[in-house]
Amino acid sequence: MRRRVLSFSGGLFVLALALFLASAAAAQQATAISIPNYSAEIGELLRRGRQLEIEQRWGEAFSHYEDAVRQFPLDDSLQRRFDFTRLHYDLGRRYADRSFRESVATLPLDAALNLYANVLLKIESHYVQVPHWKELIERGTNNLEMALSEPVFLEQNLPGADRAAVDGFRRELRGALGPRVITTRRGAREAVAAAAALGRQRLNLSQTAVVLEYLCGATNALDHYSTYLTPDQLNEVYAQIEGNFVGLGIELKSKDGQLMIVRVIPGSPAQEAGIRAADRITMVDGQSTAGLSTDQAAVLLQGEIGSVVRLQVVAAGGLPRQLTVRRRRVDVPSVDREEILDDQDGIAYLKLVCFQKTTCNDLDEALWKLHRQGMRSLIIDLRGNPGGLLVTSVEVVDKFVDRGIIVSTRGRDARENFTYSAHATGTWQMPLVVLIDRNSASAAEIFAGAIRDHRRGTIIGTRSYGKGSVQGIFPLEVTSAGVRLTTAKFYSPAGRPYSRIGVEPNVVVRLAAKPVDGSLPSGETQDPILSAALQAARASINPQQARNMP
Repeated sequence: MRRRVLSFSGGLFVLALALFLASAAAAQQATAISIPNYSAEIGELLRRGRQLEIEQRWGEAFSHYEDAVRQFPLDDSLQRRFDFTRLHYDLGRRYADRSFRESVATLPLDAALNLYANVLLKIESHYVQVPHWKELIERGTNNLEMALSEPVFLEQNLPGADRAAVDGFRRELRGALGPRVITTRRGAREAVAAAAALGRQRLNLSQTAVVLEYLCGATNALDHYSTYLTPDQLNEVYAQIEGNFVGLGIELKSKDGQLMIVRVIPGSPAQEAGIRAADRITMVDGQSTAGLSTDQAAVLLQGEIGSVVRLQVVAAGGLPRQLTVRRRRVDVPSVDREEILDDQDGIAYLKLVCFQKTTCNDLDEALWKLHRQGMRSLIIDLRGNPGGLLVTSVEVVDKFVDRGIIVSTRGRDARENFTYSAHATGTWQMPLVVLIDRNSASAAEIFAGAIRDHRRGTIIGTRSYGKGSVQGIFPLEVTSAGVRLTTAKFYSPAGRPYSRIGVEPNVVVRLAAKPVDGSLPSGETQDPILSAALQAARASINPQQARNMP
């Protein structure tokens, strides 16, 4: 069964052990400058990224370039570095994944080739653009060549490999596949089978490992959001959709070789153990985390429900403390917090962190709670919201817009063309203010774009991410793995594309300071976007204040 989703943006991954990998940009500050010098800023971004590449800190490099591409989506140099680091990052993720390593070790060659053919069939049937089989083979060859230079791949598949023999194989492979004319799925399958056979003959390389590199090269080369999903990753995607998983309930990132906690999910085992945002995890079950990527940390932190993990945690400026945390099922609330910010004017605030199956129920509960507390206007904070389910984003818009188009989708296959419209029943009518930033993506952009186009509220903040595509999740028949493929593009009620454009706010606030733990600042001036939102909300209730709007 295919699931139609708006993929979570690349910096956010929900792991089976309940480890959230936050985009590195989520906790950074965006600083305004009076006269932008974009060439100098891009140059500095490239320099910093190159240093991370030299140090082979691929997870941090990937997050760095991902954020850079969000800032400068049309810059080709940043895009090339992003694509390059993604190859290395994806390889590390695959080989940190138990289920992928098991597939390499146990999947027979015929089954691996059938899996590859099945993936090509999904691409041919559902991908938003017509595939070019020769190009996908070339991307697979690039993937394999890169893997042959990485210790994580060599240790697993070619321990003690002779460098000269590997280099000779790479040249011979290019010579064998370069002249091939590949215009069909069958031709692509035959080319991969030939590459696998050559790897066995020249290096005694696992043919299944070769096929899987070509498979991942094909899917991951399509666009930023299409990818092969290992069995464990497919389960993680389903956990995202359902809004619950087994683990600790922390959101973290790798920063300067350390594991920094960005967020602790309310009610999670981590919160109950006293773990707080901005803490650092320095040891897991007696093993140091120094220099570990988030994926390597995932291997240490994963475990069955009911099992325990021993952590050493250090707060900023504090002493190490030893904690024992028991893993259990964690429910991820869609609404992170709701409260009345201004009792006199009845200005309510809620932060919507994702769009999953439980979002509508979570939102209804929060709205009625705020209504009982005297809500007269509402600020909805979508900053850092990476998206989620398409149908959920439509349902959430429908709670505030009583008529008209919410979003439309268009794909290569006419079956992907849909127009979603609002219905008047049950619509909330209070004035709205919506907060966005460059980490607001996909479903969050559908919501903000619909509110903007229907003039239903005021959008405040910075331009959103610009992810304008719909992904489908397709389980694969050969194994318990799957693929995520872009199947359509989506458009605002006014027919505007979101891809690489995003949503432009009505009120742009260029200085967006955000605490690392995501909490509300103690004062409005500490969060200019929130300050502007409160001003807009007061003006919506008291129109005479509108002249004071920024």
